[in-house]
Amino acid sequence: MTDAPRDHEEETLGAAREGENSAEKDPSDWVTGNEPMTAPQRSYLDTLAREAGEEITAALTKAEASEQIERLQEETGRSNG
Repeated sequence: MTDAPRDHEEETLGAAREGENSAEKDPSDWVTGNEPMTAPQRSYLDTLAREAGEEITAALTKAEASEQIERLQEETGRSNG
């Protein structure tokens, strides 16, 4: 490897595509999305569901839990957007 200036743009792995927010990835694209939800997801979902007055199954995958968290954040006014 050299520190010489580059005359052309190099392709990189994992680079955000045009119009894609690299900080957000669709849960359905997660490599580990089919694994059971994490303990922090479970705890936060419990809190959000209580605030929303809903009951949600505890048998969610990481991806499903993320989607439910997003939905409930909007419903309870806790969303970042």
